[in-house]
Amino acid sequence: MTIDTVIRAVYKQVLGNPHVMESERLVVAESKLTNGEISVREFVRIVAKSDFYRDRYFSSCAPYRFVELNFLHLLGRAPQDQREVSEHIVRCVAEGYDAEIDSYIDSDEYQAAFGENTVPSYRGKDSAANTKQIGYNRMFALDRGAAQVDSAIQASQLVFAVATNSANTIKASTATVIGSGTEKRFKILVSGSKFDTKRRISTSEYIVSASKMTPQIQRINRTSGKIVSITEVI
Repeated sequence: MTIDTVIRAVYKQVLGNPHVMESERLVVAESKLTNGEISVREFVRIVAKSDFYRDRYFSSCAPYRFVELNFLHLLGRAPQDQREVSEHIVRCVAEGYDAEIDSYIDSDEYQAAFGENTVPSYRGKDSAANTKQIGYNRMFALDRGAAQVDSAIQASQLVFAVATNSANTIKASTATVIGSGTEKRFKILVSGSKFDTKRRISTSEYIVSASKMTPQIQRINRTSGKIVSITEVI
């Protein structure tokens, strides 16, 4: 696996499958990883402590959602019980954001599963990561497929199930629900559009779901923007 592949894999896993623009990449940390100055584990830590992650999952999401996504992104599984969730919420409040992120990456579980130079991945569908059968259902509630973008859902998906120690009902995905795992996303590259005085730039790009493609194109046309290209986000 090349270093570029590793970097892309870390961004996809830790940031919840977003589209990362060039201006949002952590170029200093990428350079250190490329030069062997830091391990993959430390690169994961830097990405999880970045403004990109903090803005999307700490500042914008409910506390329970933040914790359940930390489990998903950093340990590759869903939380097992209320004790785990409560422990992390208390730590975040008492010790702060950085301590909460460190608690996953510095854990024995992380070391055993990924070590220093393996990119974290979803393990919750494997028996080794689940001490309880309900872990499977909970993992499916969080991981809805390759097209999912985790920041699209800000409310907790597990708060009731974890609090009551019950299993989630696994619901089939539908093509009309963003984050369901089946709806395609597209990148629209636009030149010349000006939506307001703050965005007077020559080129813009927008990531939209298939169901919202037409309204977005209509909006672009109303601003006299020229659509340069439309490509599917893989």
